[in-house]
Amino acid sequence: MNAEISILDLFLQASFLVKVVMMILLGMSIMSWAMILKRTKALSAAEKQAASFEDRFWSGTDLAVLYQDVKNRKDQLSGSEEIFYSGFTEFARLRKNHAAEANFVMDGTARAMRVAVSREVESLETHLPFLATVGSISPYIGLFGTVWGIMHAFIALGAVKQATLAMVAPGIAEALVATAMGLFAAIPAVMAYNRLTTVVSKLEMNYATFSEEFHSILHRQAMTGRE
Repeated sequence: MNAEISILDLFLQASFLVKVVMMILLGMSIMSWAMILKRTKALSAAEKQAASFEDRFWSGTDLAVLYQDVKNRKDQLSGSEEIFYSGFTEFARLRKNHAAEANFVMDGTARAMRVAVSREVESLETHLPFLATVGSISPYIGLFGTVWGIMHAFIALGAVKQATLAMVAPGIAEALVATAMGLFAAIPAVMAYNRLTTVVSKLEMNYATFSEEFHSILHRQAMTGRE
């Protein structure tokens, strides 16, 4: 017996609701892959940027010179550079107005850097909730299409006097395609979400560590009265 399965034929023969389910799942799959590629590229760039800037920061270069260089590109900053710029800017502003109050200066500087870290992490997490949503609901959408398709097939089967497997098999097959499409959309989304959230967590820890180290450097300057 020769039986060839054509996904296109099964789609064309499916009921209207099952077709809608398949189209929704296909759209979710395409969108999730677009988000995966986009976020992978963005997070890879963020890792390289953080490593590059921190190498320069710890190379012994003068912080005032580094700040001026960063300030000249303030509209293009991200990651560690943005945290450095926010912290140094607030530190300089508070030192100018409250030169004798070191604790007040450092509290304000720490708040500015915490806000900068939060904003950078929020930017890194862009579109990740969408991947989580696709991974969690796609199997259920596919299962709904499967249940509806099988129900539709058996209702049609009940209208004939003599039922055969050949009559019900196409309907069941087209219904199961919906489940397969749901898994096809969900599995890559879940895997990508787990991997990308791990990268975001590492970057968040890196930003927090850099912020604390920079805060310590500024605190020493505040206590000794050096700029």
